[in-house]
This record gives sequence, C-alpha cells and structure tokens, in this order.
Amino acid sequence: MGLVELFGVASMPVIKVLIITAVGLLLALDNVNLLGKDARIQVNHLVHYVFNPALVGGNLADTITFENVVLLWFMPVNILLTFIIGSALGWILIKLTRAPKHLEGLILGVCSAGNLGNLPIIIIPAICKDKGSPFGDSNVCYQYGMAYASLSMAVGAVYIWTYVYNIMRVSASVVPKDDYRTSSFRLEASGEFLEFIPEEESSEPENPPKDNMDDYTLLLSSIESEENVKLPISAKIKQQFGNLLVNSNFRAIFSPATLGAIVGFIVGVVPQIRKLMIGGDASLHVIQDSVTMVGEAAVPIITLIMGANLLKGLKGANTSIWTVIGIIVVRYIFLPILGILVIKGATQLGLVQPDPLYQFVLLLQYALPPAMAIGIIISKL
Repeated sequence: MGLVELFGVASMPVIKVLIITAVGLLLALDNVNLLGKDARIQVNHLVHYVFNPALVGGNLADTITFENVVLLWFMPVNILLTFIIGSALGWILIKLTRAPKHLEGLILGVCSAGNLGNLPIIIIPAICKDKGSPFGDSNVCYQYGMAYASLSMAVGAVYIWTYVYNIMRVSASVVPKDDYRTSSFRLEASGEFLEFIPEEESSEPENPPKDNMDDYTLLLSSIESEENVKLPISAKIKQQFGNLLVNSNFRAIFSPATLGAIVGFIVGVVPQIRKLMIGGDASLHVIQDSVTMVGEAAVPIITLIMGANLLKGLKGANTSIWTVIGIIVVRYIFLPILGILVIKGATQLGLVQPDPLYQFVLLLQYALPPAMAIGIIISKL
C-alpha cells in the first residue's frame, strides 16, 4: 500500500465524521435552529440516560466473556497511565507558562483527562466500516471495537470523577474569596451544556440577634452534646452510606454509561445469563436485540451533537492563547508520542494481546481531546 493510498484510507473515516459534524453545526445555527440550545438539552438527556447505556451495555454483553475479560486487564491500567503522564506534562506546562494558581487544576485536568467516551464510539465504527479498514472483517471489527470503546467510556468516567475532580477541587480552594460565586448547575447529559442558576442570597442574618443569643447558645450546646453521643457501629455505617449516596461526585462516578457497562459485564461473564440473552437461540435474545437497536442510534446522534457544540466555540473564548497552544502541544504531540512508547513496550513485554484493533484503541486513548466532563467539574467547584 503506497503512501497516498494509505493516507486516503486513513482520511476516509475522519472525513465521514467531519461531514456529520458539519451537519450538526449547520442545524445549530440561529437561522436554522433545529439543534438550538433547548433541543440540544433534550437530545443530550436521551443520549446520556438511554442511548449511551444501551450502546455500552449491549456491546459489552455481546463481546465480553469470562475467558477474554482477563485479556482486557491492561486497558484500565493504560487509561490510568494517560492520566498520570498527562498530569506530569500539564505540571511542566504550568511551570513554563507560570499559570495563575487557581488555573493550575484546570490545566492539569484538560491535559490528563481525554474524551474517552464519545469520540472513540464515533471514530471506531467509521474506521471499521470503511472498505480499506486494516482491521479485517467489518462486522467483527465493529463488534469488538465498540466493546473496547464502551469499556474505555466506563473506566474513563470513574477516573475523571475520582482523580481529576479531586485535583481540580484542591486547586480551586486557592481562589480568593472575592472570586467565589455560589451557583447551582444543571448537568446537560452529554457533559457539554451547563446552565448556571445563581442562588438567591439568604435572607437570614449571619449573626443571630442579641435577643436570641441565649437560645442560639443553647442550640449550639445541644448540637455539640448530640455529636458527643456514641452511636452504634451499624448506625454510623448507615449514616456514612447515606451521605455517600447523596454525594453528587459518587453519582457522577456511577453514571448511566458506567451502570450499563456493569450490567453488560454481568450478562457477558455469567454463563447462565449469557445463554438466556445472547445468541439467536437464546430464549430472551429479544431483550438484547432491543437494547442493541436502541444503542445503534447513539453514534449518529452523538456526532450531530458534537457538531452543534462547536457553535459555542466559534463565537470566541477568553482563554490565554499560550495556554491553549500548550495544551494542544501536550495532548496532540507529546502525549501520543509517549503513548506509542508505552504500548510498544507493553507489547514487547507480553502485557498486551497481539490484536491490532485492541492496540489501536489503546493508542487512541493517548491522542484524544480533553474530556467534556471538565466543564461539569468546573461548575461544581
């Protein structure tokens, strides 16, 4: 295969994605307004709560078995390495650009966390279904490629909300008090659109009136005395578990896509459940077929929404140009180069199975743009 032919084969999947993305951008223009803000919000909810879980769970249930799940152990490790290497490169960028203290966490976040969910789910089907695909049969490539991408999405969500969230939370704590603005936020499914709703200032005075000072002191004393009461261990466990359930960070970790991945793993790994639901002869295969049908709608819709999201970026941004250039260099030059070295080394040591598609997905995880969930994390801080 010549250089020109190779370039054409590699370009076709990207061109397909760009065309659909351009259609999404046109639909979001003010003159057309078919994918305006309100429409994107509703579609994003469908993607987040319906299409993504169905896509992730269906693909994993079809592909993952008890025998091959052991072969995929390196993917969570590889994703963790992308976060660690990206954080190190982000720290170097901070030192070189002398970024403000309150922006250090943001720079570390965008350098370490890649878009491990939507983009692989968009790119891999386009590559597999192309006639010149280097990964063999298109149906087999699509089946296993989507399983790899689904696993990447689930693991990436856990890392983002445990690792990146806490880094950015610590960095945000150094912002001057005058810069804090209390606001509630609404997560718009895909993680791109955020609606900030300023909280009303409390009408209650900060300090209690002097006439009520005795009652206020008595109340504090009663609270302190209640805290000193020793609770049974079972009550403490129940209280901590309740606090964990209401924690928004915990809910973000176990997003619908992650829950879909867990269900898909259970269905694929447990032989008894797999025999009931997977395969044309399975008695409950209609359930799996229905889930797969719903999940197939995710890829084109996500691509259209990604194009519509670009409209906001085209209207301009206030970020420092040198910061943007540094992030681009880190994510698209240094991180992919280091990723090639990591995957090649792991393959030589026998840590990665000799599957070209699997290795491609591992390499792709080093060459993705920043995760859209970074915007959600910023709103929470």
